[in-house]
Amino acid sequence: MQIDIQRNIGVSLSKQIYQSIVDRIRSGLLEEGLKLPSVRNLSKELEVSLVTAVKAYKQLEQDGFVNSIQGKGTFVKTKIKEKKREKEAIPSYDWQLSLQDYLPRSQFARYHMAPQKVHLSSSMIDPKLLPNRYFVHEVQQVLSENPELLSIYGNVQGDSQLRSEMSTYLKRSGVLSTPENILVTSGLQQSIDLIARTFVGPGDVVIMEAPTYPGAIDIFRGRGATILTVPVDKDGMRIDILQNVCEKNKPKVIFTIPTFHNPTGVVMSLKRRKQLLDIARSIHCIIVEDDPCSEIYFEKKPPVTLKSMDQFGNVIYLRGLSKTIAPSCRIGILTASGSIFNRLLAAKANADLGSPLLTQKAILPLINSKRMIDHTKKLRTALKIRRDLVLDLLTSLSPEGVSWTIPEGGLNLWISLPSWIDSHFLLSEAKKQQISFLPGTACFTSGQENNHLRISYSYINEELLTHGITTLCNILHAMISSKKISETPPYTIFLG
Repeated sequence: MQIDIQRNIGVSLSKQIYQSIVDRIRSGLLEEGLKLPSVRNLSKELEVSLVTAVKAYKQLEQDGFVNSIQGKGTFVKTKIKEKKREKEAIPSYDWQLSLQDYLPRSQFARYHMAPQKVHLSSSMIDPKLLPNRYFVHEVQQVLSENPELLSIYGNVQGDSQLRSEMSTYLKRSGVLSTPENILVTSGLQQSIDLIARTFVGPGDVVIMEAPTYPGAIDIFRGRGATILTVPVDKDGMRIDILQNVCEKNKPKVIFTIPTFHNPTGVVMSLKRRKQLLDIARSIHCIIVEDDPCSEIYFEKKPPVTLKSMDQFGNVIYLRGLSKTIAPSCRIGILTASGSIFNRLLAAKANADLGSPLLTQKAILPLINSKRMIDHTKKLRTALKIRRDLVLDLLTSLSPEGVSWTIPEGGLNLWISLPSWIDSHFLLSEAKKQQISFLPGTACFTSGQENNHLRISYSYINEELLTHGITTLCNILHAMISSKKISETPPYTIFLG
C-alpha cells in the first residue's frame, strides 16, 4: 500500500497515515473486510516508528474505519450484511495489496453517478433542460454531410473550426485568446489532469480553496503534491490568508473556482481577483481558473474573469461546455499563453493524441448560434426556479442549527449542519429513502470537516427536489430530537 509521507509540512506522520487510509477507504480503493498491513510492516515500509503506526491505526479504529482483532490483524470495517453469505470457497484477492499503486484517493467518482432516485450528489443539468432534439438533428446532418468523420483522427490540439468559434465565444467573457492558444480537452477533468501531470510533482505546493471541487483534490493528491488550503467566505478565497500561506510556502499552482464556486456557490469579488493576480505575478506562480458554468447566473453577471485581466501569462483558464450543451460529448476548453501552453499541448499528445473529432464537429453549430443564446437564457430561468424552491424548503423545514449558502448562480448549494452531525451518517440514512448527496468531506483535503454537504438542485425536477429536501429535513429533525432525548437528565424526585 503506497502512502506518501511528507516530513516537513507541519502535519504529524500518524495523521498523514491516518488520512491516507481514510481517503482510500472512502474512495473504495480499500474494500470492506480487507486486511491492512501489520503495524510492524507498515512502520518498516514507511520508515516511521512503530509508535507512529500504532497511533494511526488506533485513530482509525476509534473513528470506525477499521477493526483490530487480536492475533488476526487490522481489517477495513465491514458493514453488517442483510443476508449471510453461504459458506463457499471464495477466492482471496489479498495478494493484490502487494502491488503498489499511486492513487491516494478518488472520492468524487463514488458520488458522481449515484444510483439513488433522488440524485442530489452531482453537478449535472437535467437532460430535459438541454437542447437534445436540436442536437440530434445537428449530429445527423454533420454525419450525412461528412461521413468520413468516422474514419479519421482529429487534430491533437482540437478541431481548428471549433477553436476559432471558441475564440469568438470566449471574447464574450473578456478572454482574448487566439485559436492557436486554445486546447480542446475531454472535459475539464482532463484539463486539470494535464496541468497536474505537466507542472506538479511530489512535494510541489498546490494551494486550493477549502472546500473545493473534489475531482481536483483527487488529481493533485495523486501527483504527490503538498496541498495547502485557504478558506472561502462570501467574497471567495480569503486573500489575507493566502498571502500568509504564500510567504511561508511558495506554491507552484493556485487552483481556484472564482465564479459560482463549487461547492459553496459564492463569487470571488473583483477586488480579490485583482489581489490574487498580483500575488501570482509577484511569486511567478500559475493560477488555474476553473470556470465551468459562469453563464448560469441568476441576478447579475459575475465579475470579469481572472484570465481577462492577466497580462503576464500566469492564468490557465478552463471553460467547460459539457454541462450546458451536451454532457456526453465531454468537451472542455483550455487556454494559456507562452511556453505553458506548448507544454500542455505536449501533455495532451501524450495522453490521447487528441479528443474525438465527431463530438467536436457536432457541437460546432451550437457555440455562437442564437439558439444557444436563447437556450442559456431559458436554462438560467429554469435553474433559478429550482434553486429558489430548495431555499424556500430549507427555510421552512430545516431544524435549528442548519445553515446554507445562497448561490448567485451555478448548480450547487452548500449546507452546514450542527458540528456533532456526521454527513456520512446522514447519507446512509438518506440512501434508505433513495436520496443521494455529496458529503462535505470529499471537498476538503484533510477530510476532517464532517458536518457539511453539497446538494445539486440542477439535475432533478421540482417534484423530486421537494421530496428529497423534505425527507432530508425530516431525517435531520429525527437525529436532533434523538440527541435531545438522550441528553435529557433523569427526573429527580424531592420528598418533603
